[in-house]
Amino acid sequence: MLSEPFLTSRPEDGSDIPLLVWRAEAPLLAVGSAPLGGGIGVRRWVVNATVPMSYDRADPAAHLAELADGLGLAGPGVGLLTGVDVTEVVARTDSGVRVWATVGLGTPVWAAAPAPATPAQRVGTVNIVVYVPARLGDAALVNAVATATEAKAQAIWELGLPATGTPTDAVTVLCPAAGDPAPYGGPRSAWGAPLARAVHAAVLAGGAAPVVPWSDRRAG
Repeated sequence: MLSEPFLTSRPEDGSDIPLLVWRAEAPLLAVGSAPLGGGIGVRRWVVNATVPMSYDRADPAAHLAELADGLGLAGPGVGLLTGVDVTEVVARTDSGVRVWATVGLGTPVWAAAPAPATPAQRVGTVNIVVYVPARLGDAALVNAVATATEAKAQAIWELGLPATGTPTDAVTVLCPAAGDPAPYGGPRSAWGAPLARAVHAAVLAGGAAPVVPWSDRRAG
């Protein structure tokens, strides 16, 4: 089981910068594209950390590992970064599938476009964390990432943006590491269907209003 996230902060450059932390009651199987803990493997925690828009570290995985160490998070985990204020996380649940999303759509792009569109806002990262309460097989895990991405793209299109996402989006899907593996994670499968609905609802809600970067709020 993945706990509800708790909000904390870290001191950095004279500011308290927010971050969200999820802890697993037992090690979970995860798949994703996060800078830290991406790929497929067993994970024990997730961190989604706000960073200022001036963020320019070339070692985000190492930075996230430092943050996790400062929080006392042991073992392997998943680390995400965003310019969005993570206090604005949107949570949705559907048939036992739980989704949390921080939604910044300032740099919307078509995935196959030759050049990015002109940003409407500067903050542009959608981070999605999904918990499925049943063991998914490896292929189903990969399929679940595709399903989450398709649902995100559908929500963005319904928000009126000519885009499939932003250049820095990340998704992580977690499930129990034990049990009979479900073979499918597509949008019409037993677990993929509620996953798609929950991701769609979270991104739609999170993207409904313009998002002001955390660093711009601090400056104001």
